[in-house]
Amino acid sequence: QVQVVESGGGLVQAGGSLRLSCAASGSIASIGTMAWYRQAPGKQRDMVAFITSGGSTHYAASVKGRFTISRDNAKNTVYLQMNSLKAEDTAVYYCNAAGRYYNKNYLLNSFESWGQGTQVTVSS
Repeated sequence: QVQVVESGGGLVQAGGSLRLSCAASGSIASIGTMAWYRQAPGKQRDMVAFITSGGSTHYAASVKGRFTISRDNAKNTVYLQMNSLKAEDTAVYYCNAAGRYYNKNYLLNSFESWGQGTQVTVSS
């Protein structure tokens, strides 16, 4: 199977910056789209940004111009650079990756994996 692990969350003042990282590991054959989602207390999980294997990106309107998603395909890693942070950006941020991996019989299977989440808290 494929594991996804986020890092880089923390506490920051409004107007500050944080950089989240998410690394996928396992018997990965290829990764397609990688994405960041976030979930604030009492709210649903929403997509923040995604990036395709070819590098095309898409952002939620609320973060466009402030957040930048990027990836390092050689490291199976996706990043989220968050600038000009606001109190409303406070949430648990989750990484999602989808692609194909080799199972124990060396056959290709599809996967979609979520990380455990990393807390981002922005103080006003």
